[in-house]
Amino acid sequence: MPGATSAVGAGPVSGTVRGQRSTASPRRSADPGDAVVEWFDSHCHLQGAYLSGAGDEAGGGAPGSTAVGPGDTSGPGGAPPGGHALAGVLARAAEAGVTRLVCVGTDASTSLGAIELVRSLRSPGSAARAEGVDAWATVGLHPHDASAGVAATIGVLEEALAADDLVVAVGECGLDYHYDHSPRPAQREAFAAQVALAHQFGLALVVHTREAWDDTLDVLRSEGVPERTVVHCFTGGPGEARRCLDLGAVLSFSGVVTFKNAADVREAAALCPMDRMLVETDSPFLAPVPHRGSANEPSRVPLVGAVVAECQGVDRELLATTTTANARQFFGV
Repeated sequence: MPGATSAVGAGPVSGTVRGQRSTASPRRSADPGDAVVEWFDSHCHLQGAYLSGAGDEAGGGAPGSTAVGPGDTSGPGGAPPGGHALAGVLARAAEAGVTRLVCVGTDASTSLGAIELVRSLRSPGSAARAEGVDAWATVGLHPHDASAGVAATIGVLEEALAADDLVVAVGECGLDYHYDHSPRPAQREAFAAQVALAHQFGLALVVHTREAWDDTLDVLRSEGVPERTVVHCFTGGPGEARRCLDLGAVLSFSGVVTFKNAADVREAAALCPMDRMLVETDSPFLAPVPHRGSANEPSRVPLVGAVVAECQGVDRELLATTTTANARQFFGV
């Protein structure tokens, strides 16, 4: 549906599309000066393939890739320093007020891993249940792996949707011309196929784009922008932000917005309407200031939100309340 407008609004959400409404209560942030607010990490990778050290701290690459993004490098081989214990990650998230998150797949294996992880987090007696954290999954094929084709990813998506309602989006998918790990024609073909899947199944679309703005937006125009489309980990400036917003997309801001050299991203955050934005960590990548160089995790969403709130000229509580409502409506949860 070309030219579709965003379905995201800042007001209360009624009903659900997919997934279950969380019954979690807001927790107090780890910062004793914070108000009691809820945060929603709209994009993270908590699957074992990521937390075991496959991937890099900085760059939003797929597991096993050699991609390094605009942030810091991490330990030897790109492994997140120190690793993670999932129970601890969830406990720290709840303590920081992060009560909802979306676990994102980047190929058939990690998409299946996201689904299995979310299913386990929903089980009685799980750490997530104990901490009051709710989670959903996505299924997608990252552009780094586009040359592998989308057939396996489609299979995971179809099986998951037939079995339960844990999957809320297609992606992350898109174009990455920084490394060209897959040929550009293959990237465009895989991206277009996943845009079509979002239309087919009525799901949100999670877009990754790096040094490929023109082609990314061209593919979206040609395939029809899904009604719920987010440009995750937005790293453009005001010009790119306006182009995405004009297409009806939502912008999601990550730890990049806190980086000293990201003034253009902060300018984009300042002009983005509050009802058209989300916040995320992209864990375990892109740890925000002052944690650059360490493995990221959902508990750091408030640090991202604090900078976005400053850009918007509002307090963190309003930013948290608005972006949480936006995320719930965007993902239909």
